[in-house]
Amino acid sequence: MDLKKIAFDRRLDVLEMVYSKKSGHIGGSMSCMDILTSLYYSVMDIQKIKDHDEDRDRFILSKGHCSEALYTVLADCGFFDKAELETYTRFGTKLAEHPTKGINGIEIATGALGHGLSAAVGMAISLKNRGSAAHVYVLMGDGEQAEGSVWEATMAAAKFGLDNLTMIIDRNRLQISGGTEDVMPLDNLAEKYGAFGCHVVTCNGHDYGELIPALKEGKSKQPTVVIADTIKGYGSSVMENKADWHHNIPTAEEYEQIKADLTKKGMEVS
Repeated sequence: MDLKKIAFDRRLDVLEMVYSKKSGHIGGSMSCMDILTSLYYSVMDIQKIKDHDEDRDRFILSKGHCSEALYTVLADCGFFDKAELETYTRFGTKLAEHPTKGINGIEIATGALGHGLSAAVGMAISLKNRGSAAHVYVLMGDGEQAEGSVWEATMAAAKFGLDNLTMIIDRNRLQISGGTEDVMPLDNLAEKYGAFGCHVVTCNGHDYGELIPALKEGKSKQPTVVIADTIKGYGSSVMENKADWHHNIPTAEEYEQIKADLTKKGMEVS
């Protein structure tokens, strides 16, 4: 299975959704796509998730504004018909700009930053208390780390020894108002999470040889934090490392260039 090719195909799906509906958070969706691809095509048992098995792995998209990235992966994995992607953000759709309940594969509604980790901690505690082997994965943005509730939840995760919880940070170093280190400095995140009692792994968030082992790594009686170094708008020079593309909509000319860039990169890795 060519995960890189799959990820670029999903990025093309995101581009079509954002461009056609004139809505979405394309930059962060591009940066986190390899993380989602790793989880859904390699790490998690998605059949149990589809079957709503009590012992299924759980995934929480705490950075819920990048819902279109998750929707494309869920559709391709058969959670719902891919044609439904065409209803994204339309009146009456299930596919809102932030994930909501009622969509197969979505555990909770997310979007208010800082809330996803608290919910994930609660799920992990429940699973551990009943002896389930299921694992909880939660994906956060790096700008989201400025929310105090993230650190309250992290303290709880360490206190209860939640080795069935993996926190993933999409470390693209940009948020809607600029660079994360200018808005609210975060470095050194690894030291911070380590001081809070977590097992910390840092990796290249676009390299599957690093990313998948990091997502599978763990340590007894400690929650794991995967700091995935990524590039906002990954895949096209039109968007890469530009804060404006947090919530930007491509012009017709930009759309054609981004599409060409993503198509070319997808072909290079196939």
